[in-house]
Amino acid sequence: MKNYYDILGITKTASEEEIKSAFRKLAHKYHPDKKGGDEKKFKEASEAYAVLSDKKKRAEYDTYGKTFAGGGQQAGGFGGGFDFSDFAQGGANFGDQEFDLGDIFGEFFGGSARGTAGKRRGRDISVDIELPFREAIFGTERRMLIAKMSVCGACDGTGAKKGTKRTTCSSCNGKGNIREARNTFFGNFTTTRTCPRCLGRGEVPEHQCDICKGQGIAKREEEIHVIVPAGVSDGEMIRMPGKGEAAAGGVAGDLYVKLHVKADRAFTREGNNLLTVLHLKLTDALLGGEFKVETLDGPLSVSVPQGVAHGELLRVRERGVPHGRGSRGDLLVRVDIQFPKKLSRTASELIAQLRKEGL
Repeated sequence: MKNYYDILGITKTASEEEIKSAFRKLAHKYHPDKKGGDEKKFKEASEAYAVLSDKKKRAEYDTYGKTFAGGGQQAGGFGGGFDFSDFAQGGANFGDQEFDLGDIFGEFFGGSARGTAGKRRGRDISVDIELPFREAIFGTERRMLIAKMSVCGACDGTGAKKGTKRTTCSSCNGKGNIREARNTFFGNFTTTRTCPRCLGRGEVPEHQCDICKGQGIAKREEEIHVIVPAGVSDGEMIRMPGKGEAAAGGVAGDLYVKLHVKADRAFTREGNNLLTVLHLKLTDALLGGEFKVETLDGPLSVSVPQGVAHGELLRVRERGVPHGRGSRGDLLVRVDIQFPKKLSRTASELIAQLRKEGL
């Protein structure tokens, strides 16, 4: 007796999705129309899937080791009640069970068994934008001209000369796709592909557009409006769906905008925080006080405590990188104490006095 679970490589507790996934892999591997396929193993996998994907038959198989469809006939090979004649319609009949195999077998024949051919897709393109540091933090907008395949401006994408009509495509009878049948070991299999004459539109122009020659697309410069959100990082990508190159009779690809953020002399970024440096004289560090620092929002007064250490960080809340809904990171001010390299006689005497005081 065949073990359907072993054939599909699954356990008895496998879910419906796991059964379907296992069959999909084996069908892809052993399909006779593929190079290196194995018709015998393909039939075994199909037989196992026909039983285990049906709840009633699976229960019978788990209990008795066989099913009782068709008046007690055991679910055996393809001669035991398995009818593949319905594959031309995208389905199959295994005994008294019907289910859709179009999504599984469509990939072997370059189209969908249900006749839903995919549209053409234009090429993705990418551009680079260089941003000043401050614009990357607060966001900005850019407008640029890009030369690419776009909808033809002369005919608005119809492919027909202005003032002329469009007629039904004689190749596909206005359907936009062509059905093709091919013979396989289990009968005729029908697939669908986009009509090459009308490119899926179902109509053709009586007189072609002089610019695009009936394609509906042409290479031209198009203005692109890019909105750069606040808080972007160097190397980040902005994806703009449908702004790539157009495809005749299909959909446009995507535009990818790569951002290059210039370094800033005064600020560096650490996540959502900004880091800057406050240079202090030794006496200012010892005595402390209020000192001005530059922020991206303008100058700000910062309180420095007495005896602040070299390299110590002072935190200024909500002066960093915008993120989330109205939130901002912090500004971190690193104290840089500038020690004098040379001392005058007076300064040396005063420092010596401080040493006597224990400082």
